[in-house]
Amino acid sequence: MILVAVLLILGIGLSAFFSGTETGFYRVTRMRLLIEALYGNWRARWLLWATNHPTVFVSTSLVGNNLANYMLSLAVVIGAQRLSGGDNPALEILASIVLAPLVFIYGELLPKYLFFDAPNRLLMRYGPVFFATAILCAPITLVLWLLNRVLQAAVRRTPQEIRLVLARRELADLLEEGHEAGLLHPSQQALVQGTFSLAGLPVRQFASPSGRFSRITDSTGKEDILRLARRQKRSMIPVEESRGKRRLVGYVRVIDLVLHEGDGLPPLEPLVSLKENESYLSALVRMLAADSQLGHVVGEQGKSVGFVSVEQLTDLLMEGQEA
Repeated sequence: MILVAVLLILGIGLSAFFSGTETGFYRVTRMRLLIEALYGNWRARWLLWATNHPTVFVSTSLVGNNLANYMLSLAVVIGAQRLSGGDNPALEILASIVLAPLVFIYGELLPKYLFFDAPNRLLMRYGPVFFATAILCAPITLVLWLLNRVLQAAVRRTPQEIRLVLARRELADLLEEGHEAGLLHPSQQALVQGTFSLAGLPVRQFASPSGRFSRITDSTGKEDILRLARRQKRSMIPVEESRGKRRLVGYVRVIDLVLHEGDGLPPLEPLVSLKENESYLSALVRMLAADSQLGHVVGEQGKSVGFVSVEQLTDLLMEGQEA
């Protein structure tokens, strides 16, 4: 029965350790790990490496949890045989039912709660133990890693895509914690969340079609431009060459045209060329960096798709914030 007690203690301990560290792994703040790693903390460096190679971490946890379950099952079988003097399936089932609450509370629920509440501190403390376990389980982990590579090739989903999703969720959790701590106002949090929801969408979804955006030439008269702006309710109008290939050379702001003396055009503003598949966030950053309020969205073959303004893109963020 001493062997049974040892197997029970080891089984529950291993289950608690691997269940807790797995929860802590998905809760740990990578930004804090990066800062501590830069200051020379070798535990943080290893954990940072593990977060960049999640397959190794998850495979080790899987092996450890299966080992813990095997020990618990073996303890139940040996204990039932010693008590009954032979094989007794009914007693084995009864012992499993009796031990189930104990294993669930101390081997699963409690460690998960502790690591969920303090993932950074507990992973720093028990990280070396997990590292040693990963070395011992390396042969089995290698087999699981190879299987993962085969499945990855079958589904054509790279780990980088998964890591980006995890990083986005982590950053959202970090902002939520900042809001709860009083570091972020609700409007700031909503603005960032709105950026998350729009960042990866193609800019063509927000562009006004070229057919609804009349152009002028560099020889168009001032009164004609103002009349066109009033009719279409535009504050900016694209300008193209009056001769040759009629390519776009910039845009004119109506307010500058009104304040400009004479019948000619004021100095043209630069028109940023945007690819139709370019992301919302990339387009907004490029337009702000170029100090341009209007962008020209073009297709793969250079065909005009439409125009988009900085005001349109920022209004989408405000709309998401109000929603």
